[in-house]
Amino acid sequence: MTTLLYDGSFDGLLTAIFEVFEYRYKDVEIVSRERFHQENIFAEIHEVITQNDKSERVLNKLEQNIGKSGIHELLKVYLSEDPELEQLIFSAIQQSIQHPDKNILQNYADHDILKISKICKSVSRERHRMTAFVRFEKMQDGVFFAKIDPDFNVIPLIRKHFKDRYQDQKWMIYDLRRNYGILYDLETCDFFYPEEKLDLQKYQQKFHDEEKNYQTLWQRYFTKTNITERKNLKLHVQHVPKRYWKYLTEKW
Repeated sequence: MTTLLYDGSFDGLLTAIFEVFEYRYKDVEIVSRERFHQENIFAEIHEVITQNDKSERVLNKLEQNIGKSGIHELLKVYLSEDPELEQLIFSAIQQSIQHPDKNILQNYADHDILKISKICKSVSRERHRMTAFVRFEKMQDGVFFAKIDPDFNVIPLIRKHFKDRYQDQKWMIYDLRRNYGILYDLETCDFFYPEEKLDLQKYQQKFHDEEKNYQTLWQRYFTKTNITERKNLKLHVQHVPKRYWKYLTEKW
């Protein structure tokens, strides 16, 4: 058994997979250094150094075999943070090389491919809900700030949606669980990585003077327009699951 340790990045994972074929390893496991706990004392450790040229070669081969849409599906698996993500992506790449003329991601008879399909559906659903339920709050510096806590690491998947939709104002979206986010300053839309996690109490103290008024007005509007006799909580929860209520001003 050879254990390949990589830095946890997508490029690092592709580099590791390239080196499996480069060094012709047979019995392997690929693990990020952050999650590595050596259980097999006889396993050989191979330290992977991320190399963009190697990851690019894997991507180019995948684009030939499964197309850009297939690569996007494997990226969703990576962003799912599933404990088996390395094994699933490696399995898919192995199969795409063995069967270059087939769209292996549609072979649902294969256990790994079926799980990839299920993961992609879950991640896509979470991505859609984040675009629907994100609520921005105006801060003292005029930047509109939104905090999220998704089940999956979907920030890279929602970046383009918000960049295209809100081009005329500065905004930030911050993932509370993963302590990073995206910042749009009217010119660029980049990831940011704060040194410390967000302090929610200090955060609320930095609201713009208008923000609390807007929140109060919206809550009153929601209450006044709600028809008590037609309330259907079961249907409401189907469309807006309770775990997303924390994002919605009208639910506070």
